[in-house]
Amino acid sequence: MRVFVIAGESSGDKLGGALMAGLRQLVPDVQFSGVGDAQMQAQGLTTLFPMDELSVMGITEVLPKYRSLKRRIAETARAVLDQKPDVLITIDSPDFCLRVARLVKAQSDIRTVHYVAPTVWAWRAGRAAKMAKVIDQVLALFPFEPPYLEAAGLRCDFVGHPVVAEPQASRAEITAFRASYRIDEGAPLILALPGSRKGEVARLAPVFAAALRPVLAAYPTARVILPAAPNVVHMVYQLTANWPGDRIIVDPLRGTPEQSAAAKRAAFGAAGVALAASGTVSLELAAAGTPMVIAYDMNWLSRQIIARMLKVDTVTLVNLVTDTRTVPEFLGANCRADLIAPALLDVMAHPDRQKQAMRDTMIRLGQDDLAPGLRAARAVLDGLGKGS
Repeated sequence: MRVFVIAGESSGDKLGGALMAGLRQLVPDVQFSGVGDAQMQAQGLTTLFPMDELSVMGITEVLPKYRSLKRRIAETARAVLDQKPDVLITIDSPDFCLRVARLVKAQSDIRTVHYVAPTVWAWRAGRAAKMAKVIDQVLALFPFEPPYLEAAGLRCDFVGHPVVAEPQASRAEITAFRASYRIDEGAPLILALPGSRKGEVARLAPVFAAALRPVLAAYPTARVILPAAPNVVHMVYQLTANWPGDRIIVDPLRGTPEQSAAAKRAAFGAAGVALAASGTVSLELAAAGTPMVIAYDMNWLSRQIIARMLKVDTVTLVNLVTDTRTVPEFLGANCRADLIAPALLDVMAHPDRQKQAMRDTMIRLGQDDLAPGLRAARAVLDGLGKGS
């Protein structure tokens, strides 16, 4: 069995690695080709070109790289057509992946599977109908997504979210984390997570700093912890140099990747509250049982366009999965320190209010079921008529 699989950023590489491991478990002689990074390459992928060429997001960010991306789209589609795999699996990154699928479908009947459903429940509902023209099957991370895709004529399988399979820090690891950073046992810990992309960090770091000042005035022994992403860690050092309090940066470039991941888990588990950018990090916090406040802004042009298209009143995934509005969020024009700080103080005063929603989120995303990568692999094989 031959599989061509494409991921465009680190989260997709992680999904792809787990899916490929699942396929290898079910079909030991499977062969992979495509585009991916370390986790997919660890499963036997030789990438067509470096995946980080595709790691762009947002309207203004994509435009300068359009010509290069267009060349890569054509190159990737040609590789698929030349190799004639049993299935083409594209993972997230729809601006790139669906263009590749469109070229492939125009010249072949190769089966196409897209992993991660488009957020048609939030904005641009017409994407489902467009996707149905080039994609045969969608693998969804959230249980509420299949009806939206099926209404457009797509097969859609809920396969669970990878966050439910992530390990969590033990009490011993949390204790060791506090000791390594010389954090007093009784000192409150506040996670600050201003994003993993340079544009996000640049916009959110000053707002987060201003929001934390009154919080640290109310809790003078509190420490602020920033687990930084590798690609923005130097930027985080610079932009947080004048933050209030004695902030601690968990530097992923110190130590092995395993040590970095363990330190991040321990930081999440040790924290009493988090101030975080919008995104899947809210699910990581829910898995760790860490109450949160979500805040996010984007460049002016993207904000204006998306605000006019948005169909939901919350973008925080814990709120959406549980159909509650338990987690406070401050988006766009409301991403202001004077609004965020009181919410942080309220969550710190009442940390148990979010606990049930966080537990429900994990259960609904597939906790205690088969690992999502294996469920996704089974869904792919079933779509090919090779299910057991």
